[in-house]
Formats: sequence, C-alpha cells, structure tokens
Amino acid sequence: MTRPDDPAIPASAQERPASAPERPAEIRPRTTARRTPGGASRRGPADPVKTLLHHHRDLCERAVDPLEIAAGLEAHGLTDRTAARYRHRDVFALAEELYARVPPRTRAPAAGPTTGSVPVPGPDADARAAWTLLALLPGAACLATAGVLRVTEGLLGDGTRTLVTVVGAVLACLALRACLARGPLRAPEGAGRAGMYGCWLLSYAVYGEELLAQVMTGGPDGPWDGTPAPLLGLAAAVAPAAWCAHLFTVHAQRRLAGSRALEEFGAGVRPLLLASVTLFLAALLPLLLLADLGLGGSGTPVAAACLGVLFFVARLLAAHGLPEPGTAALAAACAVEAGAPALVLAARLPGLEPLAQPVNALVSTGGTGAVSALACGGAAVGLLLHAAFALSRASAHTRS
Repeated sequence: MTRPDDPAIPASAQERPASAPERPAEIRPRTTARRTPGGASRRGPADPVKTLLHHHRDLCERAVDPLEIAAGLEAHGLTDRTAARYRHRDVFALAEELYARVPPRTRAPAAGPTTGSVPVPGPDADARAAWTLLALLPGAACLATAGVLRVTEGLLGDGTRTLVTVVGAVLACLALRACLARGPLRAPEGAGRAGMYGCWLLSYAVYGEELLAQVMTGGPDGPWDGTPAPLLGLAAAVAPAAWCAHLFTVHAQRRLAGSRALEEFGAGVRPLLLASVTLFLAALLPLLLLADLGLGGSGTPVAAACLGVLFFVARLLAAHGLPEPGTAALAAACAVEAGAPALVLAARLPGLEPLAQPVNALVSTGGTGAVSALACGGAAVGLLLHAAFALSRASAHTRS
C-alpha cells in the first residue's frame, strides 16, 4: 500500500474519495430560442422570384428596361394570373423586381429617347424621309411604265412594248425590295416564302380573271389580255402602308409604356390595329379607283382591295417578328385561286361535271373577280383576327 503523501499520486486523486464514480462529460442543453429573422441560416419557404430569376437570368441580364423582361416572360407563357404565384399583382410588377435584382453592371444602357420606361422611336426626320422616299419608288416605277406604254401606243411594236413592260416590272420589284429592307415594313426575321406567294397573287390579279373566263368557255384559247390597274394601285399604296405601319408601331409602344397589366395593354392595342387597317383601306381604295380609271377600266376593285389588305396585315405581322401566319394566309389564297380553274378543267372529264358547279355559281353571282375576292378576302379576315390576338402581346413590340 502506498501512503497518501506519495509523490507519484496526483493531488486530484488524493482529494477525491476512492468510492466516488467518475462523472461523465456534461451535455449542453438544447436551446429552444428562435434565431433572428436576419440570420443567414433561417429556414423558411423558398423565394419564388429567385427561382424565376435563375431560370430567366439571360433575359434579365440582357434587358435594358423592365418592360422588356415583362415581354419576355409573357412570351414564355407567364400571365398576370400566373404572377400571383410569385406574390405580385401582375407581370409588370414582377418584371420590375427581376430588373432590380440583376446587378446593373451586366446591363447595356438603353439607346434612344424614352417615354416612361419603354424606348420610343425619336423624331428622326431624316430616317422617315428616307424610307418614305423608298416607299414611293414602286408606285413611281409602275406609273412611269404605264405612262410610256400609253404615250407610245401604236408607235412601238409588240416586242418593244413587251420589253418596256418587263423593264418596268423589274424596276418596280427592285424598288419594292429596297422599300421592304428598311423602315416600318422591314421584317427582321425574314418573310419566308411570302414573296413567292405574293408574286402568284399579283400575277393572278393581272391575268387571272381573263384566264378563268377562257377556261370556263372551253379554253384557254391563247394569250389573254391583262389588267394592270390593280398592280398600279397596289404599288402606289406601298407608301400609305408604310406610314400606317409606322403609326401603329409608335402608338403601340406608347400604349405599352403607359400600361400596368397585360390585359390593359391588349385591350388598348386592338383598336389601334383596327384603326391602322381602316386607315390603309381608306387610302388604298382611291388609289385603286384612280388606277382603274386612268387605264381605261370600269370595274370595282374589290378583289384588289382584299389583296391589298391581305398584304398589309401579313407584312405588319412579319415586321413584328411573326412571318409564319402571313405566309400561311397567302398560301391559302393562292390555293383557292389555283383551285378554281383546276376544278373547271377537271369537270371536263366524264363523271366529274359536279366539280365545276361551285365555281360556276360563284362566277355567275359576282363575275370572274369573285374568285379572287373570296380567296383574298377570306384570308385577310382570318389573318386580321389572328393579328388582333398576336399583336396584342407585349412580346410582339419589343423585338429588335
């Protein structure tokens, strides 16, 4: 046995009784106090706006204005009702918060003067004068060609007159191409096959009625005379079409700047679209009548007016980045115009006589021009209804 004062034994062991058990380490009691609201580790419901910002970060970083974000969200299917899930009253308020959360260093400054918070085209008189002059060139080329043919009637041979007509048509096409390359009628995403269908419709407007008349009387028997009056009137209407498209775009952007909800913007844009189409039609009809009277015609240019409205609405959609509906409408009109003489020819086969009855009934009621009026008028009405929906979306007015 060792003595209590043995130096090998620690002092703590000398003071502790031999029978006392060794005490385990204490466990810190669990606290029930809530952490502060500003704590970094607070748990709660996930931030839905942060999730939306993660999914659309590229859109928010490229946007130079909150309404550009609103238009992009709308293009992805987000509506005012859906914005309530993100604790906002509408898409515009949600876009403002997304715009505020993006670091300002990632955004490019907005170019041009603004009204409210949406860039609005400034009063650039030189630019307007440039595209207005280009819009006048197709009508001037057609008018000059018609004047030369009228003055030299009986002086030039058929071959020379044909050459003059071809040269005038080429000049008019080049002028139209230059007009559609800039200004309010420019399509930033292209127009697809609309040019091919447009050439068919214009050719039918000049030669289609005479061709259908010959087919219905047992022909065609040979070359048929054309009616260039619709072509002249439509070419002269390019300038009014450009100005109507310009006015619609400017007023729609101003409406977008003053709107606080998508429904409010759509309800304000639809009357603007209808007013633009009505204004263009009011300018188109006198030009068609003057062209018809100047070239010795006596018919009512209903079919040409329907064709002009169809061209205008299709180009207006293409100028706002929506060329596919216009191309489809032009293709449908071409199919109806091509189907009319095809049905008459097919009815000559034994047992297929009933195929020509719809065409015969239509021509007997409204003349040979009724086919083109029905084809272009029906396509124009359908396209206008689609444009009333498509152009009432904010995303259609923020495309570059």
